[in-house]
Amino acid sequence: MPGSSAHLTNGKPARELGAIKKDWGGKISFALVYPNSYYVGMSNLGFQVVYRLLNDRGDVVAERAFLPEETELSLHPRAGRGLVSMESRAPLLRFDLIAFSISFENDYPNILNILDLARIPLKSEERDESFPLIMAGGVTTFLNPEPISDFIDFFLPGEAEENINPFIELFKDVAGKGSSRRELLQNLAKGIDTIYVPSLYHVDYDSGGAIISRQPLIEGIPGSIKSAVTGRDNLIVNRSTIISDSTEFADKLLVELGRGCGRSCRFCAAGFVYRPPRYQDEKEVMAAIDDSHFGCSELGLLSASVLDTPGIKNIAERILACGKTFSLSSLRADLLNEEILDLLKKAGQKHIAIAPEAGSERLRRVINKHLTHEQITNAVRMIAKAGKFSLRLYFLIGLPTETMDDVAAIYDLVKKIKHVMVVESKARGEIGQIRLSVNCFIPKPFTPFQWFPMEDTNSLKEKQKWLKKTFSKEGGVTVTFDVPKWAYLQTLLSMGDRRVGSILKKAHEYAGDFTRAFRDSELNTDFFVHRPKRIDETLPWDFIDHGIHKEFLIKEYKLALKETESDICNPGYCVRCGVCQNS
Repeated sequence: MPGSSAHLTNGKPARELGAIKKDWGGKISFALVYPNSYYVGMSNLGFQVVYRLLNDRGDVVAERAFLPEETELSLHPRAGRGLVSMESRAPLLRFDLIAFSISFENDYPNILNILDLARIPLKSEERDESFPLIMAGGVTTFLNPEPISDFIDFFLPGEAEENINPFIELFKDVAGKGSSRRELLQNLAKGIDTIYVPSLYHVDYDSGGAIISRQPLIEGIPGSIKSAVTGRDNLIVNRSTIISDSTEFADKLLVELGRGCGRSCRFCAAGFVYRPPRYQDEKEVMAAIDDSHFGCSELGLLSASVLDTPGIKNIAERILACGKTFSLSSLRADLLNEEILDLLKKAGQKHIAIAPEAGSERLRRVINKHLTHEQITNAVRMIAKAGKFSLRLYFLIGLPTETMDDVAAIYDLVKKIKHVMVVESKARGEIGQIRLSVNCFIPKPFTPFQWFPMEDTNSLKEKQKWLKKTFSKEGGVTVTFDVPKWAYLQTLLSMGDRRVGSILKKAHEYAGDFTRAFRDSELNTDFFVHRPKRIDETLPWDFIDHGIHKEFLIKEYKLALKETESDICNPGYCVRCGVCQNS
């Protein structure tokens, strides 16, 4: 039943409400693992949703585990019980299934660390019946699971609401037949077309390293794997299951307003693999907030495109009328209006984030951003008029077709934004801070940009150096950059095939030293990172079926090269990408 629990974060025990502790008797036991710290994992609403979905079942007990922080590592010596769960302190070795929830490719190395701490062999082929089955879900697993396929027994790609219950029913059926581990995996793969067992497939490569073929090893195993999608009518309003004081959203109730985004930015995986975009009804959102038993005074309203939510103004007004406050994530500049800004001001939000992504209108047409200079400056004008909001601007460098003129346009645009803020704030006598977050473009599967390479890291460093020097002369503007070498690693883990697993294993053996792992590997990692892909080649993730026609992605790729925008996603009125046609 729900209760309180504790976990060390930053060396201190976390205070939380809502943890679920159940008796294990006669139940299937899941260790639900987030491959990062408690602070990061419990800030993830999707992780909490899976925890609730599992524990809603009377035949399941699910407990959590995280990558221990340095303070906790002394509590998990490699000898003895190994890594334990949070709720009952049970060793992970004791569970029937260890389920990783993976949101970011950069957490892949942590999976190996956790398996090691749990005293479980890293590779699937090295485990016998005495070890728990290792499964994984989360958005990275239905983008491209191949780089970690050596370490995971099976994947459950797609949305948890749609595939968890069918999986558990199948598992109960096949696990009770006393079959071997391999037979159990084969029966799972045959039973549901949203289960992917990597060991049951063989991949052939040509002399250049590209994939020639990918075939099931036994009869009855599907050639392609469907990514589960929850229908609009079945998607409830998800909200925090556990409230903790040791997360990014400390003591704040998170509420999911919608899933997916119809804006069709060509670099954004979420805008494609979560199709069709689905938004919650405002009455259902309000009922879910009223029904929450936590009594939180602050709410975090989450969606890929919050301002596209029907009735968002009414939802915000209702929250304020109930004596609560709220915050919104990154906002579309072209959807901002004075009413929304007034509500944000009343809610006490002091920062507003918008994402131009590119400095020039030409490059925004390439990426299909549907955002003009005029729309951006109009939004900034309204923001500055409304109050002393700090402004965070998100940009990408290294986008396909980008030139130094496009990079210089970032400075020109920000300078114009600052001028607008100064003029509109003059009467008030104070101006909000402008903060830029400039990240490297990383190509992602199932986007029109999946065929483009990541730009050379030295070139990216030069662009960062130029921007840093140029903005150093501009008062009131701060700029932060990501690190190109880590962007390189993320691209490798995003775009690589199953051979990349050998590098992950080497890096683990070298205590996280990827530079040494790259040097000692026979694999040329630039093949995955800096090589443009052929339109007609088989990509490592092509076997996953999101309902998106590859021809549609190719068309969008070609429109990008022509610097031409296409229409935004319009569910129910078009079938261009194939998702609505197939649903």
